[in-house]
Amino acid sequence: MHSDQPFLQERSHGKLVLPSLFFSYFATSPPSILTGLLLIDIGATFETSVGITGQLNTVSYVAAVVFALLMGILSVKFTHRSLLLMGVLFLNFSALGCALAQNFTLMLLFYSLTGLASAAVTPMVFTVIGEHFPLEKRARAVGWIVAGGSLAYVIGAPIISVIAGYGGWRFTFYALVLPISLASLLLAFVGVPAAQHRHEATAHESGYLQSFKGILSCKSANACLVGNILRMASFMAILIYGISFFRQRFLVSTSHASIILLVAASCYTLGSLVTGRLVDRYGRKLLAVLTSFLAGMFTISYAFAPNLLLSVALNLSGAWFFGMTASAASSLTLEQTPEYRGTMMSINSAAQSFGSALGTALGGMVLIIFNYEALGTVLGGTGIIAAVIFYLLTTDPTKNPSVPQQKINQTM
Repeated sequence: MHSDQPFLQERSHGKLVLPSLFFSYFATSPPSILTGLLLIDIGATFETSVGITGQLNTVSYVAAVVFALLMGILSVKFTHRSLLLMGVLFLNFSALGCALAQNFTLMLLFYSLTGLASAAVTPMVFTVIGEHFPLEKRARAVGWIVAGGSLAYVIGAPIISVIAGYGGWRFTFYALVLPISLASLLLAFVGVPAAQHRHEATAHESGYLQSFKGILSCKSANACLVGNILRMASFMAILIYGISFFRQRFLVSTSHASIILLVAASCYTLGSLVTGRLVDRYGRKLLAVLTSFLAGMFTISYAFAPNLLLSVALNLSGAWFFGMTASAASSLTLEQTPEYRGTMMSINSAAQSFGSALGTALGGMVLIIFNYEALGTVLGGTGIIAAVIFYLLTTDPTKNPSVPQQKINQTM
């Protein structure tokens, strides 16, 4: 009876729904691009080592975990649009605060707001996709959203390098991060639908405790959460520590490092977009398993490469497969508990943030005690473990005949 409602809702807002979601997700990436590319420079300002300065991201991810769990409650009490706008507003405050921070403690405080922003924006973006796009269009929409985060690296890395070379890392927050955050706030306000559909209202009526119980009682949903924790931890070897590896191991300049980051982001973007088109043919689960395994293998191998060219090639291959697994795993997770989608994606956001915090903290600790080879081995191994979990413990409700099609259609 309700199968056409989300599609009609999407059309009623013209063509702004997906671009608005795309740009909101896009806006969450520039802060991490900046810290990844300029980690050494920020550390020089505050007289902290790479391992210590990298904990900016750890604090941000921990804040994201806590707030994402709170979002699981808020998502059944407030509209998804208002929560999305709140998250983008956090980005604006964070950009301004980081630019003005006079010591490392204040930098930690203001940068942690990016974690709150990600915890609000990420689950709401995917929840809105689940609400307003029919099943056959969701995988491609998810692919575009995931690509939005990595496309920010393609565009942002060279621009950040140029701006930082001109005015330093503080000026980059003023000249790039803050304007992008303001623009995304305006576009989200105009383009994101305010209405929510009746299956979300049902979750509200049953209470947020029932939402959490419904999710935690689903073995496949829990396995998706654990798998996402581990794949995100593995990705930190490339996202957070990859550029510092090239700069310290092979003495790559900041400008050349930005080129590597740009190409890696392009690989991630293309990988996520390709997966959006392959999901309907090969299935969400199969792609999540294969791509997570390959991403982990390439993460291990790039740290052991004897020369820059081979190491970069392996790093880029890892970035490609991390883009694929992000799209496949997100699509798989989105379909687990459609009746509690807002809460599910909020918990998943907490899981991914926890995984990012785990990978950043674990990588920093291993780097301080050992070296980059050990970092690649430990974090690459978590990606392989994620593949095993996806393979053994998850199911794809859209392919599983035991899941009534009528239940799936309730989301359409």
